[in-house]
Amino acid sequence: MTGITQTNLRSLTKIYQGKVRDIYAIDDKRMLLVATDRLSAFDVILNEPIPDKGKILTAVSNFWFEKLKGIMPNHLTGERVADVVSAEDLPQVEGRSVVTKRLKALPIEAVVRGYLAGSGWKDYKATGAICGIRLPEGLREADKLPEPIFTPTTKEAVGSHDMPIDFEGVAATIGRDLAEQVRAKAIELYKTASEFAATRGIIIADTKFEFGLDDDGVLHLIDEALTPDSSRFWPADSYAPGSNPPSYDKQFVRDWLETTGWNKTPPAPTLPQEVAERTAAKYREALERLTG
Repeated sequence: MTGITQTNLRSLTKIYQGKVRDIYAIDDKRMLLVATDRLSAFDVILNEPIPDKGKILTAVSNFWFEKLKGIMPNHLTGERVADVVSAEDLPQVEGRSVVTKRLKALPIEAVVRGYLAGSGWKDYKATGAICGIRLPEGLREADKLPEPIFTPTTKEAVGSHDMPIDFEGVAATIGRDLAEQVRAKAIELYKTASEFAATRGIIIADTKFEFGLDDDGVLHLIDEALTPDSSRFWPADSYAPGSNPPSYDKQFVRDWLETTGWNKTPPAPTLPQEVAERTAAKYREALERLTG
């Protein structure tokens, strides 16, 4: 099973390693963001790579950053990766990295849900609400919500579980004015992307955005945007409420992991090659459908 799970550049200094991305310093204003082929499920990094996943995620994110740039600025500088790394390092990062601004990341993940799925479905069944937002009675799994809802989480260190918080928790963390801006922008981004994806036969059930501030306090979209890693993509032609629809995202891996009896703490079970390859094919199909 081939794929890049670690990067070790000689021309730049690594300053952070996340679940999927490695970050290298270029200077005090810019960074190199590298998407590896690592896969995180239930906040645990699997040992086995998903072939070409990092390249697919980078292509999908770049597509959305361009399409959504009228809503808000993003972290891309527009510079070529080949101009900031050595020729020796380029094969490790080519097609899977971008040059970004150095921004102050907000300590929350801005989750927007348009459909009832995943942990949101579990919370709704138990309480009739998600993140303190009361929903109509009698909804089924995968039902479309009356309006998209903002259901943020904390952003924990690698290896720890992100925890749901309500809007008041976000306001207490980053300030009410900024929290309201984050909520409004996240929902606007989701609605705009969902409308476009629908024209390509894809339902975006939910997604996660991350935001950062520049030195002037201007909010930017950062990290990744509407990828199969950060979103739940359903094929519209096979969507049917009442059950968990097939998807183009890592839900395929999550579903397989749920069958293993794993307790969702490290180490994760060994991922069969067939599951990794089928997941890669789903990611690739999402890219091809979205971008044509």
